[in-house]
Amino acid sequence: MAIPRRGILAAGTVLAAPTLLASRRASAQGQQLAIATGTTGGVYYPLGGALANLISRQMPGMSATVEVTGGSVGNLQLLGAGRVGLIFTQVDAAVDAVRGNERFRGRPVPARAIAVIYTNRMQVVTVASTGIKSIPDMKGKRVSTGAPGSATEVMALRLIEAAGLDPAKDFRARERLSPAESTNAVKDGKLDAYFFVSGIPTSAITDLGASPGVQIQMIDHAEYTAKIVEKHGPVYFNEVIPAGTYPGQATDNKQMSVANVLAVREDMPAEMVTSLLKLTWEGREDLARTHAEARNFKLEGQKTAAAGIPWHPAAEAYWRSAGATLA
Repeated sequence: MAIPRRGILAAGTVLAAPTLLASRRASAQGQQLAIATGTTGGVYYPLGGALANLISRQMPGMSATVEVTGGSVGNLQLLGAGRVGLIFTQVDAAVDAVRGNERFRGRPVPARAIAVIYTNRMQVVTVASTGIKSIPDMKGKRVSTGAPGSATEVMALRLIEAAGLDPAKDFRARERLSPAESTNAVKDGKLDAYFFVSGIPTSAITDLGASPGVQIQMIDHAEYTAKIVEKHGPVYFNEVIPAGTYPGQATDNKQMSVANVLAVREDMPAEMVTSLLKLTWEGREDLARTHAEARNFKLEGQKTAAAGIPWHPAAEAYWRSAGATLA
């Protein structure tokens, strides 16, 4: 499947800003929708590409493109600036954005959820040769905490703090790499471990596990979730990545997760929201042919608590009419 790609955005910085497309800007060819996704080694990007193709094929007068970004934080910044119309985002970053907290201090984003799609898993990845078996074992090591503008970085720093480490002092080096860059750095012996939050399986981690001479090691960290929730609110929960999800993964990985949502600005017209939701919901099997995580987009997952941020009124009405309880 060919995935449309218009430009690379990192750390929330907009490249070639005049060419970016807002949610409903009219053109000679019709309306255009820009979808902010993530890095190419994750799940947001291929799913966003599949969704863009679905929209372009099946919504009359509409074409959609995907933007490669650093991830949730950058996506929310772009949405706040009105430079994209639809975003993939983790709930924790979305909550901060709506409240104007942390990286959004003084600049709240009028984001509204339209769908809870699937779970993002915090994956802490290393190889057996590093000797790392826990988060505290990373002290003095070279680690990557995720790309700038990503929710991976937000979640990784919270996890590191909960484990009693100081990200500014306790690592030999702290890099800010994408998952694909991190995998390559580990294979080249330039990095000891990395954090990445995504659906499973993640292509970059699969690549690492399948590399000759490499024994992948997924680090358990579910023991820190309660401490993080106590400080940052009930947006995180424990799950397990089953053994065998990645080549060479011999044991279950007990880890911390967060929900993902599709979000738009609060001022997106109701009819646009309804059309997008109807197409996405009815086309979820098409999306699943691109990545299996789309099968975790379910009616019972449409819960107000899981969304974390307010629903767009049209989305709330759509889900109620579809039979979701929301509460």
